[in-house]
Amino acid sequence: MSVFGDLVGQDSVVAQLQAAAEAAARILADPSGLTAGPAGGMTHAWLFTGPPGSGRSVAARAFAAALQCDRVGCGHCEACLQSLAGAHPDVAVIVPEGLHLKIKEAREIISRSSRAPTRGRWQVTLIEDADRMEERTSNTLLKVIEEPPPHGVLLLCAPSVEDLLPTIRSRCRSVALRTPPAEAVASVLVARDGIDPAMAAFAAQAAQGHIGRAKRLATDEQARRERREVLALPRSLQGVGSALGAADALVATSKAEAAELSKQRDAGETESLSRALGAGATGKGFSGGKPRGGAGALKELETRQKDRAKRTQRDALDRALVDLAAFYRDVLTVQLGTGATLVHGDLGPQAATVARATTPESTLRRIDAVLACRAALDANVAHLLAVEAMALALRTG
Repeated sequence: MSVFGDLVGQDSVVAQLQAAAEAAARILADPSGLTAGPAGGMTHAWLFTGPPGSGRSVAARAFAAALQCDRVGCGHCEACLQSLAGAHPDVAVIVPEGLHLKIKEAREIISRSSRAPTRGRWQVTLIEDADRMEERTSNTLLKVIEEPPPHGVLLLCAPSVEDLLPTIRSRCRSVALRTPPAEAVASVLVARDGIDPAMAAFAAQAAQGHIGRAKRLATDEQARRERREVLALPRSLQGVGSALGAADALVATSKAEAAELSKQRDAGETESLSRALGAGATGKGFSGGKPRGGAGALKELETRQKDRAKRTQRDALDRALVDLAAFYRDVLTVQLGTGATLVHGDLGPQAATVARATTPESTLRRIDAVLACRAALDANVAHLLAVEAMALALRTG
């Protein structure tokens, strides 16, 4: 299977990237060909856009592997396997740990991009969540886009082109991904992960095409329980007190989910760094089984993990809000009698109950309230304050 095998429902994107990888292979014999070129050609800066779960980072990683592969993405060679696993020396994957990509990180990207490849064919830098760059960071990064090194390739991932400065996006080749259909996601869960077809169909629909979330819903009862708790909120808004209590419960649920995700990831990182620093070793340079000077590295890791924890909690809360907006979308579907498939099909009776008790106009106002809450979170409004305002708006409709 090629490196593009995990891209679900993105045939046009796969064709675009395969054509570019083939053009890149030809450029190695003729470096003067690395220009903006025609739509199917190769260029030095790419912007992968698409809604959450569409696979934009998967596509970028696959493209990075194809660029390093002698057979433009065979999926089996060392270059492909290392690139996909994040272990290739000439493929750097930058994931902002905190809420924003820092200027220091941008300068490190510029420095790294200027180096010649050590083992691969291109020096590839992939930035996930490039929309988390502040304007001054984007301006710093613009240097490497305007003056690209001969074998440097920059891959940016963001929800939409509007999330980046015009000066950045105008200099990048655009790769637009779409939300894959639920049927395609379910097929992948069955074929790749061995999940029961019925469970796969439920998870794919409930996750709204987000492959990673669909897998978690299909395999983790805790994830399914958290989803049910979030979607119980519309039925609990009886008064001001219950609305504020529901808001507090929603924030607490997202915090617990984020804490569990962070705990698993942080423990592995800390243990890995401790081993790399020689924890448990004895002899010269070690004191009590700990390497002298290692405390600084561990402290820096702890600081990064705390920054990432804030982002993880906000992302968890945002996922809950997406589920909530989809529930009201289901209510509106019932009210208008469109016959469209419900996102939360297992909650059809609850959606019908809410639909009978309200009007389409009030449902639209509730959807707007959820979207306004998401916007408030993006503006760094305190989580509880933003969710309380939303809950009160949902109660009044």
